[in-house]
Amino acid sequence: MSAPATIPPSHDDIATPVGTTLERYIMRKQAEFPFATGELSQLLRDIALASKIMVREVSRAGLNGIAAVVGPEGEQTAPRHRLGEEAHIRFVRALTNGRECCAVLSEARADIIDTGNHDGKYVVALNPLNGSVSLDFNVSTGTIFSIYRRVSRYGGPARAEDFTQGGRAQVAAGYILYGSSTMLVYTTGHGVAGFTYEPSLGEFFLSHPRLTMPTRGEVFSCNEGNWFDFPEFARTFLTTCKERRMSARYVGSLAADYHRNLFTGGIYLYPPTGQWPSGKLRLLYECYPIAFVSEQAGGVAVTGADEVLDVPPTADLHQRVPLFVGSAELVRELQVVAAE
Repeated sequence: MSAPATIPPSHDDIATPVGTTLERYIMRKQAEFPFATGELSQLLRDIALASKIMVREVSRAGLNGIAAVVGPEGEQTAPRHRLGEEAHIRFVRALTNGRECCAVLSEARADIIDTGNHDGKYVVALNPLNGSVSLDFNVSTGTIFSIYRRVSRYGGPARAEDFTQGGRAQVAAGYILYGSSTMLVYTTGHGVAGFTYEPSLGEFFLSHPRLTMPTRGEVFSCNEGNWFDFPEFARTFLTTCKERRMSARYVGSLAADYHRNLFTGGIYLYPPTGQWPSGKLRLLYECYPIAFVSEQAGGVAVTGADEVLDVPPTADLHQRVPLFVGSAELVRELQVVAAE
């Protein structure tokens, strides 16, 4: 019996490139920094490594009770879930082992975490698992991070001043979205790039070389259950959105809601409420990094009258502020309404 015929691969299949890995992209872009000697590149690799571990853990969340609450909400921190605690440990461990980060500010802890790398030139502020409250329901979650070059003395522990330099002092920021696919989106101040994780190869590949946000959009994202607590300007603006027949889309995870609007255009709103009169989202490791990405993608992020990146940080490392972020024309329109 003759062997079965085989169909040779098409020329297109052979010619299809494997793509640019995150590792290769980081090395290429390192030249954009006049002071770069590899430390920032290593930090980004460390964050990517921890996120790969979290891809596995998030996919198993419904199987082993890892989404269960393990700690109550504190004055400065959100309720602690088992997977959120796992994310905190994974990212702190990766940043510690990479040796370039001297301290971490995490949503999961009230105080600065000393990694022991006192010669490290950078500090990292992060929300290890944004949206973890919805893990039991297969809702997309994410990690949000911000990187600063330290200003305290090398050779000693980091200080609060390293984290309170202001939003414009960020040298890199971004987020990882754990959803139907996993994406890492980040900026170093030279545009925004997006990478999609290929689990069979264990690599992030460049899928969106230069992400830009549409100047307008047809989506508004907010928790309308807080409608009667919203300030008047927010209700007025949202009423206009509804009159235009814009679509309401709200997941409840900042990373997920922002990610959708980054691609489609739109606006995300978390105004002050009765429960959170100063706003709910944390400035240093949620609002600053999302605002940095937004400005680099052509979007706008404000707290109302002020640009988020210009909001001065206080001594409270878990400072909360309102957040309105998205397509430039929509956010500027909201500001006009707020000023009336």
